[in-house]
Amino acid sequence: MTAYIDTHVHFWNPDHLTYPWLDQAPAIKRPFLPGHLAQATAGLDLAGIVFVQADCLPEQSLAEAEWVTALAQVEPRIRGIVAHAPLEAGAAARDALAALQKLPLVKGIRRLIQSEPLGFCVQPDFVRGVQLLPAYGFSFDICIYHPQLGDVLRLVEQCPDVSFILDHIGKPAIKDGIREPWMSQLRELAAFPNVHCKLSGMVTEADHARWTPDDLKPYMEHVLDCFGPERTVFGSDWPVVNLAAP
Repeated sequence: MTAYIDTHVHFWNPDHLTYPWLDQAPAIKRPFLPGHLAQATAGLDLAGIVFVQADCLPEQSLAEAEWVTALAQVEPRIRGIVAHAPLEAGAAARDALAALQKLPLVKGIRRLIQSEPLGFCVQPDFVRGVQLLPAYGFSFDICIYHPQLGDVLRLVEQCPDVSFILDHIGKPAIKDGIREPWMSQLRELAAFPNVHCKLSGMVTEADHARWTPDDLKPYMEHVLDCFGPERTVFGSDWPVVNLAAP
């Protein structure tokens, strides 16, 4: 069996931190911890885990990163943490980034864009916040819905020194079978050598009750055609994936 690294895993405990979005996802509003992941991946050779921030209250973001750092003491497969930071604060985000930099497992930042209005990630302060990341050794995870890809192209163009990872292949409308302009814009994004793409989160953009592998195939093939295997990584998006693949 081939060993693999899962680059997109969430842990959470609603008794420890507050996750407002879980009120709209009652099926997964309970603790999901490393022991639960071990059960879910029994029989697989999971060699490493990258924890991605789980959208707790913004003021709890440092506490979340510290909590996962503690989890890594008992689950050594946690190789890295992608934490939240308020990049929209521009230069004022430095204090939050400096605090996260003190935690050696923090390797990147994800400030969710998907729920923000169009234009959010190209505001000057947000761009300046993203441009700070290389000084701290951090990458940036892009989490959007597909209509925001045009904005992402403008953001990436202004940040040539930042290493970007596109989460969930940019969340195309798989359920509706819509491929454009996602396909064209993804190819444009792949032209930037500092961008990687995660094959993750696809089933949650498909029809939760009736999706099949054939629904996902053209999207996966396009990602690999654009980025190649050398700039494509796998992420399970566990346990959010349970909403569509329990």
